Amino acid sequence: MAETLIKTSLVSSWHGNRNQQRQRVSMVPRTCSFNTGVKSFPSLKLKSQLHRSSSSFSSEFHGKKAIFRVNRSTPKRVNSQFSVSAAPKMTLRVGKVQKWWEKGHQPNMREVTSAQDLVDSLLNAGDKLVIVDFFSPGCGGCKALHPKICQFAEMNPDVEFLQVNYEEHKSMCYSLNVHVLPFFRFYRGAQGRVCSFSCTNATIKKFRDALAKHTPDRCSLEPTKGLEEKELIALSENRDLNFTYTPKPSQPVHTPANEEVATEAVPSLTSKSEVSKERPLVTAWR
Repeated sequence: MAETLIKTSLVSSWHGNRNQQRQRVSMVPRTCSFNTGVKSFPSLKLKSQLHRSSSSFSSEFHGKKAIFRVNRSTPKRVNSQFSVSAAPKMTLRVGKVQKWWEKGHQPNMREVTSAQDLVDSLLNAGDKLVIVDFFSPGCGGCKALHPKICQFAEMNPDVEFLQVNYEEHKSMCYSLNVHVLPFFRFYRGAQGRVCSFSCTNATIKKFRDALAKHTPDRCSLEPTKGLEEKELIALSENRDLNFTYTPKPSQPVHTPANEEVATEAVPSLTSKSEVSKERPLVTAWR
């Protein structure tokens, strides 16, 4: 009889515990979803929640709120994916850096591209005053004088300013005997070259006086001269330049039979290497 009572009590206690578990289970929905604000977790099944109740819940379901532990590594993973996907779309645009001899350019200013361009520009200018500016990017005097040259070009729109970069056209400058920078040459119509000189900010009056002297309008019926004959020949004989020139035929001079004509020895044209050794480049820094 005692054994029977013990068995019945054990069975009833077991059924009571089962009923309590069923009541606890009925308080939790079969599927539930939880949002962390960053990423939605999939629905959690009831059995997995019951087995992991010790790690997922900090309190039992006795009419109390369920507290879930959020994996903090998930938002970082999302942010890393976002940053990687957005990185290729970010582009860095860097504008072209303007060189100092290109700043302040006026419509009547341009840079010479070749020896043929220089010769054609002088011949096509007519009676217009043309100023050829020989400069070098590394010349401090050229850089300091450039803003004032731009001002002169703005005040004299009828004057054409041609820039010759010494570093890019060094061979042409050798043939034209230009060895000092900054250096200027003034050309006007049938007169050809009217003056040439070197000046800096300290001697800018030299440039201003030459501009005032040769700027007034002139009319000439003769063709434009441009470069001198010997300069054209020197350019054509320079192997580094793609320039051709046919010398003009010389006219015979009639002299009396009994009169002797004195002839002068014509100096031979020196090569580019010989000129560079004899006359090194000089730049002004004031």
